[in-house]
Amino acid sequence: MKAVFLDYNTIGPQDLNMSPLMKCLPELKLYDATSRSEVPDRIASAEYILTNKVELNAANLSRARNLKFIGLTATGADNIDLDYTRKRNIRVCNIRSYCTQSVVEHVFSSVLNLSHNINHYQQSVKNGDWQKADDFCLINHPIRELSTMTIGIIGYGELGKNVALMAKSFGMKILINTRSKSTLKKGDEITPLNKLFKEADVISLHCPLTNETRNMISENELSLMRNNAILINTARGALVDSQALLEALVLKKIAGAAIDVLPQEPPVDGNCLLDYQDNNLILTPHIAWATSKARQNAIDQLAKTICAFQAGKKLNAIT
Repeated sequence: MKAVFLDYNTIGPQDLNMSPLMKCLPELKLYDATSRSEVPDRIASAEYILTNKVELNAANLSRARNLKFIGLTATGADNIDLDYTRKRNIRVCNIRSYCTQSVVEHVFSSVLNLSHNINHYQQSVKNGDWQKADDFCLINHPIRELSTMTIGIIGYGELGKNVALMAKSFGMKILINTRSKSTLKKGDEITPLNKLFKEADVISLHCPLTNETRNMISENELSLMRNNAILINTARGALVDSQALLEALVLKKIAGAAIDVLPQEPPVDGNCLLDYQDNNLILTPHIAWATSKARQNAIDQLAKTICAFQAGKKLNAIT
């Protein structure tokens, strides 16, 4: 069974146990990364293709005459030509709910950092302000308890629900906005977006990127938010208009933001947020999902989908 993993480095494999994957695919060939021009040759004889972000379209997939299975180390499948795979009966499987705890912890580490102004206080110490203080402590930035705050969650799937669960444990009031009522539990209510923007102290994004959600956080939405509001985006970069967010941060229209995703990744062409230096922005390189436990979950779950396929069963099948 010839198999290739086209972008092995995307899962940070150095600290992972790959034996579950190698057990079901003993001939698996690992490539740290694969450029667009390298894809056709590398998949030409493969029965199994594993990837995270490499684009597999009709043009390059047509070279893989023996292909039976595509396994994704991600939930999204927008890099795969699903029409092509359906027509040729190629199984495509993703992984699901593998990084929930990691993302939830990232969201609340960011919320706590910004609501307690940790970065500002660390900077105050570095600047020598504490050393010059008249009292034993230095309180020159607001410190807010989460129990006094309202969180607005946009998108209420697996991640949104678990963010709500954690928020509840902190005593936060919860506002939900979702397109699908099927994800709601008894007692849950949908809050209109305009009301959510106006009332939430924290807004956390957990919705997919679609034509309707692209730049859903822009100048108008930011203008509706409280000046002490915090924006968290661990979903998709293009949900937020970076330039509008930059302006809101500079002019203190909102209190802060934690951005883990950008419209272009890696941001080789730059982004205005990359040059912003104030302490009310936390900018991280798409790592909310990436605890070692979550990445091991990804490998283990992918191995299970392959074993299921080999046994004639369906697990996490997209096509």
